[in-house]
Amino acid sequence: MVTAVRHLGPNWYSAVMGTAAVATAGAALPVRVPGLRTACAAVWALSLALLVILLAARALHWTHHRDQARAHLLDPATAPFYGCLAMALSAVGGGALTVGRDWIGTGAAVALDAVLFTAGTVVGLAAAVAVPYLMAVRHRIEPSQATPVWLLPLVAPMVSAALGPLLVPHLPSGQARETLLFACFALFGLSLLATLLMLPLVFARIVTGGPLPLILTPSLFLVLGPLGQSTTAVGIFADVAPGVVPAPYSEGFGILAVLHGVPVMGFALLWFGLATAHVLRARRHGMGFAMTWWAFTFPVGTCVTGAEALARHTGLVVFDGLAVGLYVVLVAAWTVVAACTVRGVVSGALLAGPRPAPAAPRPVTGRTTSGAVR
Repeated sequence: MVTAVRHLGPNWYSAVMGTAAVATAGAALPVRVPGLRTACAAVWALSLALLVILLAARALHWTHHRDQARAHLLDPATAPFYGCLAMALSAVGGGALTVGRDWIGTGAAVALDAVLFTAGTVVGLAAAVAVPYLMAVRHRIEPSQATPVWLLPLVAPMVSAALGPLLVPHLPSGQARETLLFACFALFGLSLLATLLMLPLVFARIVTGGPLPLILTPSLFLVLGPLGQSTTAVGIFADVAPGVVPAPYSEGFGILAVLHGVPVMGFALLWFGLATAHVLRARRHGMGFAMTWWAFTFPVGTCVTGAEALARHTGLVVFDGLAVGLYVVLVAAWTVVAACTVRGVVSGALLAGPRPAPAAPRPVTGRTTSGAVR
């Protein structure tokens, strides 16, 4: 077991995030399907179990393989995935209140969410500061290395912003509720502005540097994360604000939910099409399964919850249809990726170390009949 976790990186928390997304997004769908909520509760329980297993495995990793753990932090391709830990904690906590309470009760769900939300927010803020600092000071990065993975530590506070308001009704009325809501609004602004700084670097790399390497192509879907999650966040702010903050701020949150959410969702759909085109190209060129395929799940889940929020605040049926359509895509993607992950774990391929690069062939020289070297 100790040897098996040597190469277990923080990117594995993406499996928790994708599984929790299936549960929380399905619980808020505008359609009533018999057995759907029970299925979502079961999927949330699976995400909780995965979180516990990964926390234990990563603890073993840090205890017995500190050299590898430090190498992950100093690797610009791996360090951003530390944002996944924060998002996994917050996602499972939020799922406890949205659907897990059906099985564990409201009291236990509130307590579990409070612990996981607090831990996720602290880890997320630490990652949002530490990872860009390491990128600037310790990592040696070229513009051609920019990928959507760089967004992960910056999106973590947005996940807290979107899920924190679920705790507001369970706090004492007055200062406590208002403080938490505005704290989540601050996290929203922090993450949104940081994303707006980083996203142009990613887009410029794609346009000027050509397609990403095949194994990283699914990471293009990570851009949907801050888009869908910010739309979800402002929608939940508007749900919670009445009676928590005074007018006109409570009405302002309702306006923001539409004026921010609609254009951002439009851009999300544009990016969805662009990312899909890149993935189809990569598949034609031989893209195989890797843990990056989990990017097909949780970012799409944020767009589902974003569309659900827009449906609530605009009353437009088109957003109901968008939410259902995206959820079908989410479930299909999760089914495929989860099956491939289980197969890779059972075979040992996903837990094996990176393969050494093949040795370069020795240069061969020869002489032509004229005596020239070739």
